[in-house]
Amino acid sequence: MMSMSDSKSRSKAARPMSDKAKLPGKKGKNRDQMLAELGLSSVVANTATACMFAKGRAGELDFIESLKVMLKNAREAQAGDLSGQEATLAAQAATLDTMFNELARRAVMNIGEYLPAAEVYLRLALKAQSQCRATIETLAVIKNPPVVYARQANIANGPQQINNGIPTRTREIENEQTKLSGNGNELLPHAGAPGLTGRVNQKVETVGTLDRATISRG
Repeated sequence: MMSMSDSKSRSKAARPMSDKAKLPGKKGKNRDQMLAELGLSSVVANTATACMFAKGRAGELDFIESLKVMLKNAREAQAGDLSGQEATLAAQAATLDTMFNELARRAVMNIGEYLPAAEVYLRLALKAQSQCRATIETLAVIKNPPVVYARQANIANGPQQINNGIPTRTREIENEQTKLSGNGNELLPHAGAPGLTGRVNQKVETVGTLDRATISRG
């Protein structure tokens, strides 16, 4: 006779896992979300690519162990520890320098009789040298980041003090204009404009009749 515990275990084993079932250790995420994150993760994709390229020199690598290494490097970089990247750049610079010397050697060997081959080797050697220089420059920037100084342009003449968002130099100019005009709400007359006649009553005399014939004879 089948016990109650055996029947419960069999029913659980026969029951398929729902697509919306919560996976252990990932609260609030279902199976579809977890698969989407794994499929679109750059760390996972780069781990798979690195494993394929490393097969020639290291054989078949375990994907899970390789993923752990990738995650460790990514977390260190996120925390500000760039020692791994510095080591990578230093090693790549040394490799590029080796490539430059080998390609330059082959160019010299062909430069006497096979000029086209020498030209190809020399061009590749100079490319390796350029990449080596760029790698060293990148490593130097990581080790000693450049300091950016922000300089504020001072357009006003003389020192100015900011008070409630209005420069005191501007207030002094406004006060001088008020004293000269005599009224804060009145504009100063322009030097080249005719005088204002608002306050003064000017008498206008009638102009006499002109004799056009006399003017023409004169």
